[in-house]
Amino acid sequence: MKSAPEKLIAKHKDLVHSDMRKVISHVQREKGEWIINTLMIEGCEVPFKYKRKQKYKNITGQRVNLTYYPDTETVAGIDMEVMSVVRIKIS
Repeated sequence: MKSAPEKLIAKHKDLVHSDMRKVISHVQREKGEWIINTLMIEGCEVPFKYKRKQKYKNITGQRVNLTYYPDTETVAGIDMEVMSVVRIKIS
């Protein structure tokens, strides 16, 4: 029996799954009706972003399992690499 991340990765080949990654920074900000969450992960210089309908507890210092894909976002005319999180779970 496959786990949830394995099922997602089997359907979508661009997805990446990482286990037990430490969150060193967690910022939440409102954008319209969504709350945009940005995580910085230990040993990685690229931000991990996802959105929720409601604020979530701060997970700085926690270990998380992430399923994500590489993406780009344009800020002030500059393309920046980000990781778009599809699934996040506290380890």
